[in-house]
Amino acid sequence: MTEVHLSARQIRVLAHPLRIRLLGELRLQGPATATRLAEALDTNTGATSYHLRQLADAGLVVEEDRPGSGRQRWWRALHELSSWQRSDYEGDADAAAAVDWLESYQLNLMVQRVEAWRLIAPGETQEWRDVSGLGDYALTLAPEQLHALQSELEELIERHRARALADPRPGARQVMLFYGAMPWVGEVK
Repeated sequence: MTEVHLSARQIRVLAHPLRIRLLGELRLQGPATATRLAEALDTNTGATSYHLRQLADAGLVVEEDRPGSGRQRWWRALHELSSWQRSDYEGDADAAAAVDWLESYQLNLMVQRVEAWRLIAPGETQEWRDVSGLGDYALTLAPEQLHALQSELEELIERHRARALADPRPGARQVMLFYGAMPWVGEVK
C-alpha cells in the first residue's frame, strides 16, 4: 500500500470539503475524469477541475495518460493512504487547523457511513448483517504500546487487503474499516 505522510502544505491543501471528497473518490473508485467526478460528487466540472489541479500541485493526485481518451483528462490518486502526526505541525497554526478540520471531517464521515449502513442493514443478507457491526475495547497502555498495537493492526489490515486483491471472492464488497485509539477522557456529557 502506498502511503504519504502529509507535509504541512499537503495537509493545508487537503483540508477542504471538495478536495478530500475528490481524493477519497479516486482512492475508492480508481482513475476518473473531472466530469465523472463532478457527477459522482454532485458538483460542477469547473470546481472539480480547479480542485484536482490544487491536489496535483500538492502531490496528492496526478494526471494519467490514457491513449485514445481524446481531450479528456484522467486523474488518479498517487497514494492509497494519507497519514500525519500533530507534532509535525507545531508552530504552523494553519496546518494545525487543517489537522483539526480533517479529524473532525473523518469522524463525521465515519458516523454518516455507519448510520447509512444501520439504515439499510435490515434489507441486507443475514451473512452481511452478522459480520458487520461496532465494538469497543478498553486497554491500559503506554504510548509506545499503543503505537505497537496500531502498527500491528495496520500490518494485519494490509495482509487481508493484499489477500483480497489476489483472490477476489464472489459476493465480495468494499468494506470500510474504522478504528480509533485515544486516551479515555471520562464520560461524555
